[in-house]
Amino acid sequence: MIDKKEMIDRLVGVESSKMTYYTELKNTIREMEKKNIQLEIINDVMKSFNIDMSMDVLLKNVLEKLKHIFPIDRLSLMHLNNGALEITGIYPTTSKYVRLGAKIAEDRSLYWRVVRERKAENYIVSKSDAYIENRTFAKLGLKQVLIFPLFVKQKVIGLFSLASEKTIAYSDQDINFLQQLSDQIAVSTENARLYQEVLYVKNEWEKTFSAVDDYMFLVDLNGGLLRANKAARDFFAAPYENGKTRKCILFEELEKAELIDECVRTRRTVSCELFLEDKYFDVFAYPVFDEKDGIYSVIVYMKDVTSKRQYEVQLLQSGKLAAIGELAAGVAHELNNPLTAILGNSQILLRKVDETDDTYFLLEDIYQCGRRCKNIIQNLLTFSRQDEYMFEKFSLNDAVETVLGLIGYQLRQQQIRLAVELDETLPLIEGNAQQIEQVIINLLINARDALLESDRAEKRIIISTRHQDGFVQLTVEDNGTGIPEELHHEIFHPFFTTKRASKGTGLGLSVSHGIIESHGGKIELESEVGKGSKFTIKLPVTRKER
Repeated sequence: MIDKKEMIDRLVGVESSKMTYYTELKNTIREMEKKNIQLEIINDVMKSFNIDMSMDVLLKNVLEKLKHIFPIDRLSLMHLNNGALEITGIYPTTSKYVRLGAKIAEDRSLYWRVVRERKAENYIVSKSDAYIENRTFAKLGLKQVLIFPLFVKQKVIGLFSLASEKTIAYSDQDINFLQQLSDQIAVSTENARLYQEVLYVKNEWEKTFSAVDDYMFLVDLNGGLLRANKAARDFFAAPYENGKTRKCILFEELEKAELIDECVRTRRTVSCELFLEDKYFDVFAYPVFDEKDGIYSVIVYMKDVTSKRQYEVQLLQSGKLAAIGELAAGVAHELNNPLTAILGNSQILLRKVDETDDTYFLLEDIYQCGRRCKNIIQNLLTFSRQDEYMFEKFSLNDAVETVLGLIGYQLRQQQIRLAVELDETLPLIEGNAQQIEQVIINLLINARDALLESDRAEKRIIISTRHQDGFVQLTVEDNGTGIPEELHHEIFHPFFTTKRASKGTGLGLSVSHGIIESHGGKIELESEVGKGSKFTIKLPVTRKER
């Protein structure tokens, strides 16, 4: 049995001091461990939360850590979305009484009260129906629910709820820690939401960017490619001639045009027209500014306007032909009357003069020249009539004969030998005879001009037709000056011509190319400088719709 002195020593002496010291040390260690776990929880929320992590995984990670310091059984997250309070995360997820995406009714709601009052709630579950959530709490076996508002820039964006199946006495320090945890979750979830919004907008812009059929790409101030839409990427990926890529050729042309340099220098949108791979492009350069109003890149937009240019050329040519038609109609009206008199009187005189008479041959010559003049006027009227291009069955041989009746005599008078080789078994084709005649005339006139520029003693044009592989073919071949190989692709471009200004406009072959394409056919060229040129037109027997 302890005597009185020993008992006093234990209470006030050395032994008592030791016991108090160890008790306080243990409490301090427990508090430090609790603080470390709290810091670890907040650190884990910051480190582990990412845009791909679901709310359920986040809550699971948090709950597993919290259980080391608090007997918490359930966590949930709610967010305000377009004025509705929606459950966005639950853990554990096994309950049938609560589901993701459910919206909390505002009337008699504990959660909505926390939203409105903007302060945390330590709620002890009761059996009353004061709040609509009480029934769900009871079914889940919950006794206490801590609810913290989630703040971002002083604005409530949602709630963080911690529930337990028994009542817990939380200290002020505990509440402060849980509020800090809620604040960190608020920041993390808001960052994820903003990232998702940016990602959504980015994806929408990329889809829009890629959906554009025209070529769009972003370049730096040195002309380096930064980004391109799908159409531009496909265009760049295709190989080009001489081992170069289309991208290389395009950027060389942009550098020659000084488009990007001018855009950066003027700080305004600039444009130019480029010709690349037998196509015309309208090219625009748009400066891109940073927050300091400095240009850091340039958007280049390219639109294929080849068809537009062809339509413009055809329209211009149609206007010219319409003017010729009006002129021809006037000329025909003025000439028909005297020609009728010439033809009529010459026929009367021919009947009265004997065929052996010297004047008979003169009268016959007058009559034949009059008939030829009448045919020329009729062909000119037919050719120049541009009212409406109807597609119908016609013979390519007939079109050739009509054209030869119009300009054949002129070619022969210029000492050009004209050889005609027509396939009599040629099938009919569907198209517009007037337009095809226009093409044949263009080819014959070009052949004539090439021959007149050559110094050959014998000038020759061969025009032939044949049927092969489902196509009706027309060939116009001359032995004139020929066309350099580097110009083979360019001669079909609008306004391109090798003739003097007084000799041509550069529209004939461009219009011809457009006409043949509109008939579903194609026009090919074989030429060698000093030997001559050969144009071949291929028209399908059955026309393809364009």
